[in-house]
Parts: sequence; C-alpha cells; structure tokens
Amino acid sequence: MGGRVTSSFLASLSGSKAIVLGAGVTGAPTVEFLKSRGVSVHVIDERNHDAGVLNSLSSLNLSDFSFAVTSPGWKLDHPFVQEIKKAELPIISEVDLAWRVKCEIAPDQRWLALTGTNGKTTTVQMVEAMLRESGIAATACGNVGFTAIEAVTKTTSEILVLELSSFQLEWSHEAEFEAVAILNIAEDHIDWHKTFENYAQAKFKIADRATTVILNSHDQEIVNRSHSLNHRIVWFSLNTPAPHHIGLVENLVVDRAFIAEEAEALFELSDIKPAVPHNVLNAMAAAGLARSVGASAASIATAMKKFKLDHHRLEIVAEKDGITWIDDSKATNPHAAIAALQSQVSSIWIAGGLAKGASMDELVERCKGRIKAAILIGADAPLIETALRKFAPEIQVASIDPGLKGLDVMRRAVTLAHLQAKAGDVVLLAPACASMDQFKNYAERGDFFAAAVKEKIGE
Repeated sequence: MGGRVTSSFLASLSGSKAIVLGAGVTGAPTVEFLKSRGVSVHVIDERNHDAGVLNSLSSLNLSDFSFAVTSPGWKLDHPFVQEIKKAELPIISEVDLAWRVKCEIAPDQRWLALTGTNGKTTTVQMVEAMLRESGIAATACGNVGFTAIEAVTKTTSEILVLELSSFQLEWSHEAEFEAVAILNIAEDHIDWHKTFENYAQAKFKIADRATTVILNSHDQEIVNRSHSLNHRIVWFSLNTPAPHHIGLVENLVVDRAFIAEEAEALFELSDIKPAVPHNVLNAMAAAGLARSVGASAASIATAMKKFKLDHHRLEIVAEKDGITWIDDSKATNPHAAIAALQSQVSSIWIAGGLAKGASMDELVERCKGRIKAAILIGADAPLIETALRKFAPEIQVASIDPGLKGLDVMRRAVTLAHLQAKAGDVVLLAPACASMDQFKNYAERGDFFAAAVKEKIGE
C-alpha cells in the first residue's frame, strides 16, 4: 500500500521547530533524525536531567513550534500533552513519523506489524528469520532492536516487521500494514490505559490500517472482538485447519490460508523449541505474517529449525541434581507467567515486582495445579500472596523483604528454592510483574537470578 502523504514532509522539516516528549530509547533516535534534517529540537523529560533536556514546558512559547513527537510511554492525559493539544500543536507518534519518512525515502518498503500481551518479541524475531531465509531483506523493529525511525533511515530493508505495544498503537494513526497479527489479549498496563476495555481497544487498533489480519482462535477476547472487523481474517490454532486457517495436522503445522492448493505443510512441531503450546502459536502467527509477503514453506521450516528463543525467555540457566533452573524474567505480566507455568508440570515459582494494576486471580486459578511452592519478591508480592491464599491455600508461600535490591533479592530467593527443590523439580522465575522496584530492568533481574543459581550450586 502506498503512503498518503502528498506534500513533502521531509522538505517541511528544514528550519522548523519541534518538541520531543521523552529522552529515552525512542526519544533519542527521534531527536537524532530530526536534527539531521535541520529541525531545532527541544526535548522534554521529567525524569531525565541530562544537559539540554527540559523538565517542563514553561520556558517554551508553543506557538513557535510546528509539531511534537511523543515517545510511547506518555499518557494521553499527561498535563504536558494536554498543554500541547490546547496550543493546537499536532502530536505525532514516533511510528507515524517513521511512516511519513518511509513514504518519501523508501516508498516500496512494506510493513508488517504484530501485537499481543505476551510473545511479541519472540514472534517478530521468528518473522524476521523466516523472511531472511526466503531471501527477503527484513528487519524486526519497534520494541525490539531498531526503533521504527532507525529501521527506516539506517537499513535498506524491503520489509519491516514492527512489534507494537498498546502505547504505540494508542498514539499512532497513519502507518499502513500489508498484514498484522494479534497473538493474545489479557490484562496488562491497566495503570496506563485506566480500563481493560481501553487496553483491548488499543490492541485492536492495529487492524485499522491493515489488509490482512491474523488472529489466535484460542483467545476468546480476540474472537469476540473480531466480529467488528471488515478485513480478510486468517485464523491460527492448535486444531485441524479449516480453509483460511493455519493449524495442526498430527505433528505438522499446515497452511490453508496463503496457497491456491488444498494445504501445504510449513514445519514440524519438533522444529519449534520449546514446543510448548504458546510458542507453537507464536510460530504459527509468525508463519502467517511471513506467508502474507511471499515466504516459502521450505524457508520457513529452515528458519524454525535454526531459531532460538530470546535471552530470559524460558531459558534454562542450570541443571544439577535433577533440578532444572529456568529464567523467564521476560514474563512481566500475569498472561506471560501463565504461559511459563503451563509449560512445566510442577514448579517452585519465583514471582513478584510491580503489577502495573493487573489482577493475579486468573493466573493463580489457572496455574495452581502446576505450582509446588511460591517464593514472592518485590513491592506487589502481597497481591500474589492474597490470590494464592484465596485460590490455593495449600501452596506454601515465602515472601522476601521488599527492601532488598538487585543480586541480594535473587540470592535469597534461590536459597529458599534450593532448600525446597528435589530431583525432578523445576525452579521457575516467571515474575508476572515489572522489575523496576528492585532491578534496572527484566534483563538484570534474569541475569542476577542466573548468577545466584550458579553461585548456589557451585558452577
């Protein structure tokens, strides 16, 4: 699909003035790009005290500016956002900025996109691998690797595969996609969106400007909301595929959506590692996106054989004395933790952190049969403990002092887990929460878990 920008956006940038909201991962490359095009940029970030970064709008005359670009984390009702809107200054997202630039400098580049509560990064990386194996120059970007503006300006990709969060989708209105996929929708980021309905609507915005929409038929929330779509829909599931579906026939993932013939096998279940249900569904969604732009079945199969899950995603960090220690620190919401717990028969579960307004009831209700004991960390440990007491009072619970930070948290958690674990047990870090109360990020949390495990078992 071609872009809809008629007059030259790039030409209008030179000599203009812009505000960039946010000096972080998205803000910094946005500033770099705008300055390279002769824009005078003023960066606003309340939490960043670097030179040249303002922490308020008070020193600026908003009528002097042409537009503002927002990083995705800024809430729609933030006072600065309201002030900019009141001044009738257009606010665009970094994704829409990248789209406008792409329409001029790479008009033939095609975009795919994917969202979901859990599994996004893994799946866009699978799509990238499948397309590259097919000889198509593709880059996974958005919330992984390059930001959208970097992927447009710093690569020569034929196809961008964008991982998009609910925040990015809430702010974006212009980008158009050959195909999009929604993996799942479960409670997350309620603190930002205020209600689950707002969050789910933001996720479904991904379909607004897409030709083909690829959906998970096992997710009731997605099925219910799909009735409002007037798009070509391709379903994926663990069932035998009907026409227009990708599904499972014995041990084969089979495509009945993107071929003229009756059906075509894409890859075997054994090609997916680990072949746990949620990861099989991720691979099916990835295959659907890759097929939508012409990837061959043989290339998809080769890509899946080579593909390895990301660091901190169901990563085995040690096995000793019959005990397996697994790092799924990337499980930063209850839905992701459900997938992790259901991938194991029985776990000593390490969980907790910042719940971001999410409830833990469904997680405990669904997974209580797979939790042998729970070791709780972080600010919102009491939330998880309350759910465990309510739905699974028989599960033994230990809580760790929320005042501890960093490696000390994991040393304590690992020591308690080691005391309880016996041969055949799995110790699973799947926090169901964000990490910033005790760690820099989920990666540091996972690294400290691995370090504490190796210290404890003498590796």
